[in-house]
Amino acid sequence: MPKLDRVLETSLYFDDLDAAQRFYEELFELQPIFADTRLRAYPVGNTVMLLFKRGASTTVVELPGGAIAPHDGAGPIHIAFAVAKDELEPWERRLAEYGVTVEARMRWPKGSVSIYFRDPGNHLLELATPGLWVNY
Repeated sequence: MPKLDRVLETSLYFDDLDAAQRFYEELFELQPIFADTRLRAYPVGNTVMLLFKRGASTTVVELPGGAIAPHDGAGPIHIAFAVAKDELEPWERRLAEYGVTVEARMRWPKGSVSIYFRDPGNHLLELATPGLWVNY
């Protein structure tokens, strides 16, 4: 069986891509590694987070090296970011500074803590400390 190394990319879809860009660049201080009218790409650890304009990738995208198959998403999606245990409180303060409401908090059986909040596309974002999963 061939081995999977990691999740390389994850995608969120937005009606207002500019609002999403402002949120992620201001709150998380992410710097885009690629941007066009269809998407914004940001490095997050060893993963790339792609923010797409909803409906902008529903046809084949032809590029010099080949083609990208159509895709899109609808409705609120969930994504979790790993944070160190001692970084969770500073993150909570930063969210409050930016007027972002923490809508839920969870203490997991092995001691991990997660907090949940929304981005401008109503996607559920999670900040989770170590111990949540066997591999984290």
